[in-house]
Amino acid sequence: MRRITSRFVLLIATAAIAPLMVYGAVSVTSLRRANNESVRAGNLKVAGQVAEQIELYVTNNIRVLQSLGSELTATALATWQQDRMLKDYVLSFPEFREITLFDSSGNVLASSALGKSRVALPEAAAHAAKRIYIAPIRVDDDFLPTTTIAVQLTRLQQNTGWVVGEIALEQLWRMVDNIRVGASGHALIVGEDLRLIAHGNPDEKRRIASSEQATTNAALKFVSAFRAGGVPATQYLNEAREDMLAVASPVRETGWTIVVEQPTTEAFATTRRLEGQLLTAIALALLVTMIVGYFWGRTFIQRIFALTRVTRSIAEGKWETRVQMTGQDEIRELGDAFNSMADRLVELREDVRKQERQAMFGRIAAGLVHDLSHPIQNIGNSCKLILKMSDDQEYRETFRRTVEREMVIVKRVLDDLRNIARPIPLERFPVDLNKSVADAIEAMLPHAETAGLTLKAELASQPLYIEGDVFALGRVYRNLILNAIQATAPGGLVVAATEGHGTRVQVRVYDTGCGIPSDRLNAIFEDFVTTKRRGLGLGLAISKKIVEQLGGSIAVASEVGKGTTFVIDFPRTEARPIALVAG
Repeated sequence: MRRITSRFVLLIATAAIAPLMVYGAVSVTSLRRANNESVRAGNLKVAGQVAEQIELYVTNNIRVLQSLGSELTATALATWQQDRMLKDYVLSFPEFREITLFDSSGNVLASSALGKSRVALPEAAAHAAKRIYIAPIRVDDDFLPTTTIAVQLTRLQQNTGWVVGEIALEQLWRMVDNIRVGASGHALIVGEDLRLIAHGNPDEKRRIASSEQATTNAALKFVSAFRAGGVPATQYLNEAREDMLAVASPVRETGWTIVVEQPTTEAFATTRRLEGQLLTAIALALLVTMIVGYFWGRTFIQRIFALTRVTRSIAEGKWETRVQMTGQDEIRELGDAFNSMADRLVELREDVRKQERQAMFGRIAAGLVHDLSHPIQNIGNSCKLILKMSDDQEYRETFRRTVEREMVIVKRVLDDLRNIARPIPLERFPVDLNKSVADAIEAMLPHAETAGLTLKAELASQPLYIEGDVFALGRVYRNLILNAIQATAPGGLVVAATEGHGTRVQVRVYDTGCGIPSDRLNAIFEDFVTTKRRGLGLGLAISKKIVEQLGGSIAVASEVGKGTTFVIDFPRTEARPIALVAG
């Protein structure tokens, strides 16, 4: 019951839940993809906004220098006036540490420095085609990022010099520090030479001064790939072995790149929470469906098993058993049909039993008529003659022998009837199988000679012993041999052979007679079944009972026109007959 109930529940789960699970899988995949794209798009937007702020920050500083350059070239000013103007700009714009004016040859014309100017015209700026040049970021003695911006001064399309400002990017650091994405996300700026300019994570700020950061920082590798045309979003493990979602956005005019990092556990937390809720809902739906299906299927299948139990009861002979079905469905109809069938089977069984009894009585009557009519008729005729010849001493002796002979036949018929109805009393003693078979052959030789055929024994070379009844076994052998003689035409052969096979021994009786049709082989050991024109057909049935009572078995194989073989199998014994022990 458990197996079929489990299958029923699995069927329900497969039919009802499988589509839900497929839908759930598709939904989870779509949700994950959409949410991931949404998170990446949001972070890219943040990175773009940060890039715009930084670009505005740099652009404002460039415009300051451009405005200063315009004022310096608009009028002819003395050197001290230029120095004063440069110092005023440095005081007005604290991002600038120093501003220096160079001529077209790179010579210092004026500077905001009190002493010698520390700012030099970058060589790359002098050879650059652009009017604005931003030098690579460097770290000063205070471990603060610093850069130099050079703005070319022109008059009538001619290069008249450069305004160069040294800018401390401390404000840029503060700007990056204030950028947060979620609870743990932060931004960082990577310079044109793949050096970290600023990092929103305080623990990472000291990496800016490391000369190996370009090869050890996963973010820098991502930026390098992004600048080479790679995707603007990726995932990687940072130095703390934490899985990060990173997006990149370029800062125009500077060659810098903004990277926004956020732990994936936080970035995709909503997705995973929704996935968990969806999977939990699917699991609960599956569990509830299986539980409901189990109990509903159990009530449904119990009626089928009730029908099975009644079927087994009827098979065991309890013909009065009937099934009680509830409901108004097809199973109820099946139960009613089964009860009707059982009622009809009882009627047919009674009819068959009556017919079998009638047929059996008919066979018994016919067999008794065949077996008893001749001896009774002989006894009757002899009685009639004895009335007329009672004084004849010779006939009286003949009468006595005739009556005794015919009474033996009648007694044998009655004994067969009695033995088939109850177990034959047997005694068990060690029996020499070869000797018992040889004695049976010797006793049946006259019958074989009268029938004009050959009867011989093929005995095993080694002694074979079984536990049995000598007289009962003799009856079995004689019955099989007599049947073989009666089924074999003159000139044929009947053989009784013995063989030993380990712990078993066999007696085979075979002939070259007419054989038995295959459709009758299965019934020859049944009561009152015979292929002869006369007799009750009890010989083989009694022989089988004797063999089985002695712990053996009997089998038959036959082919029409070629002969029949009976094989009797007994367990072997190590005991010896008393006569042999005495000798």
